Amino acid sequence: MTGRRRTRTFLPARPRPAKARVLSAVALAACASIAVGCGVVPGTTGGSGGDTLTVMTWAPEKTKTTNKPGMPAMARAYARWVNSHGGINGRRLEVLTCNDHNDTVAAASCARRAVEEDVVAVVGSYSQHARSFFSPLEAAGIPYLGGYGVTDDEFTSPLSYPVNGGQPSLLAGLGQQLARTCGPVTLVRPDTVAGDELPVLLDSGLTSGGHAASVDQRAAEDASEYAGHAQRALRRVSANPLEEGCVVPALGDRTDTFMDSFRRAREDYPTVHTASVLGSVDQSMIDATGRMYEGSYVTGWYPASSDKRWKPMREVIREEAFGDNRIDVADPGVQTTWVAYTALRKAVESLGDGEVSSRTLRRTLDEGLRIDTGGLTPTLSWSFQDLIGASGFPRLVNSDVTFQVVREGQLVTERKGFVNVSKVLENTEAS
Repeated sequence: MTGRRRTRTFLPARPRPAKARVLSAVALAACASIAVGCGVVPGTTGGSGGDTLTVMTWAPEKTKTTNKPGMPAMARAYARWVNSHGGINGRRLEVLTCNDHNDTVAAASCARRAVEEDVVAVVGSYSQHARSFFSPLEAAGIPYLGGYGVTDDEFTSPLSYPVNGGQPSLLAGLGQQLARTCGPVTLVRPDTVAGDELPVLLDSGLTSGGHAASVDQRAAEDASEYAGHAQRALRRVSANPLEEGCVVPALGDRTDTFMDSFRRAREDYPTVHTASVLGSVDQSMIDATGRMYEGSYVTGWYPASSDKRWKPMREVIREEAFGDNRIDVADPGVQTTWVAYTALRKAVESLGDGEVSSRTLRRTLDEGLRIDTGGLTPTLSWSFQDLIGASGFPRLVNSDVTFQVVREGQLVTERKGFVNVSKVLENTEAS
């Protein structure tokens, strides 16, 4: 690979003889048949001219650790919906999907495939292996729009356009939320490179509220039970009977496994609170576990899933993915994919009838295009003056979070509106 890539230029279609049109239709039908078997969502051709806008969405699926099948499923549903309504500016949206398997080699393979397929962007995706996938994307000039925000690289790469504040804002926000309500705090987090970043971020929020730093407790990311970890955390936060401590499990898909061990162990200890971030806890998990999470504090990026601002996403899911249980409207991964595709659509529409390529998409985003997400985030813009100024997260533009709490089995807003944690992040030393 030379680092140079071909640029797709869209030109008005020229009239062709009837025989040529018939042959072309047969060829397109054959290509569509092949594409469906390769993880491509062809959708319905929208608008005139037959132009196609190709993007990719990736996420881990069917692994032993964190899985995000709802993100590519949401991307496919969005493509079907937008194509059935005429495409984007008459351009048919084609979504390629890839399973990164929570593996560095697979993540790099997904990125190389994106380059080979000449996608204009990677949109609404999740991967813990940014160092593996960013190199191919950067060499080819492909923007990474609306990543989940699980790695620092997503907030440092010049080709990254994050739509939320990622793990940095969630942990800093949770620290601020807990500083007002908790005694001693113990963080139970994965013993991974990504997990190593969590204590610093949580503590930045705690200390900004005048609270002591948390106790950092590492745990295996793929354990089948956490009885020992639950007991250890309970002993630490309940040592002083005059203070109600807080245990913060941030174990992704294994948070529910930890909470099952925690539920059995907590009967032998004084009352303590639990807290976490969306992505480790969501409404579907709360629904499945009865009152286990009652009273838990949760920090998220977006409004609660019951908020009316999610109505357009719900309608798309109802129209195009009814019965697809991979797509949960309360899953922050699904929500992030929705916001990312909303941003993609606004960016493409801003280009009008001009060329749509990775180069022109980057240019319109870099030049300060302002994107309204219907109140799900603040207005998004990635121009230099819109960056928040945190030295460790130079690409971060949205540092707003929401404070939520579980009441009567429902995640509800604890504090109305968004809470901005940019000052906390600006004061956080880069790890």
